[in-house]
Amino acid sequence: MQKIFIAVVAVLFLLISSSLYTVDERQVAIKLRLGEIVTVETTPGLKFKTPFVNNVVKFDKRIQTLDAPAERFLTGEKKNVNVDSYVKWRIVDAEQFYKSTGGSYALTNERLEQIIKAGLKSEFSKRTIVEVVSGERSQIMSSIAKLAAEDVAEFGIKIVDVRIKRIDLVQKVSNSVYRRMESERQRVAKELRSEGSQEAEVIKAAADKQRTIILANAYRDSEKIRGEGDALSASNYAKAYTKNADFYSFHRSLESYKKSFSNKSDILVLNPKTEFFRHFNPSVK
Repeated sequence: MQKIFIAVVAVLFLLISSSLYTVDERQVAIKLRLGEIVTVETTPGLKFKTPFVNNVVKFDKRIQTLDAPAERFLTGEKKNVNVDSYVKWRIVDAEQFYKSTGGSYALTNERLEQIIKAGLKSEFSKRTIVEVVSGERSQIMSSIAKLAAEDVAEFGIKIVDVRIKRIDLVQKVSNSVYRRMESERQRVAKELRSEGSQEAEVIKAAADKQRTIILANAYRDSEKIRGEGDALSASNYAKAYTKNADFYSFHRSLESYKKSFSNKSDILVLNPKTEFFRHFNPSVK
């Protein structure tokens, strides 16, 4: 009896476990009945199914990455370039995804790789090497993403982003492009240096002119001030002389003595009765 009870419990447990399944927030699930789609479960939680009749297929609804190997393409100049790119995509219609690809991520990546490769080939064939390397990479990625979005709609997926990681030139083409870019940069640098030299000459000429004007004005003002000072000095001397001629004469003689006898090694040979010594010799008038 105990063995029968255990067997019944085991069967019930098997039936209950076969009737339940879970869907988490990262997944979308399709419930099938004999290979036909019954429902698509997009909300997370505990779900029910009929044992041995229904089976469940789950898909990751997060963003997927297709990182394809680098491919060689021809530019509009018929030059080869190696392009390394990747694609971000995710499932938006699980039912359509299952019907069109059988739920195979490998098959989806294979088809998506072909679409992206065709888009890259078309876009690179319209442009020169300089355009694809330095100028229009963002436009290329935008155009490919737009075109690919239309082609992959039948797979139930959506292109999130298309990015070009790097563009490598073959050695021969790389040298040619480098020389062309070097020549262009040298031309621009020469133009900038020429414009800078011209501007420097203009600034220098203006500064020289301003300097000449400032010096002329300063010399004019200094001469004017010096003349006014000399006139004032002469006027003061004249007034002082007229007030006390003897004192003025004595003061001027002292200034002369001070300057003449400033160096002890100097020797003066003069007649003591000359006007120069009139204040040392009272007899001199």
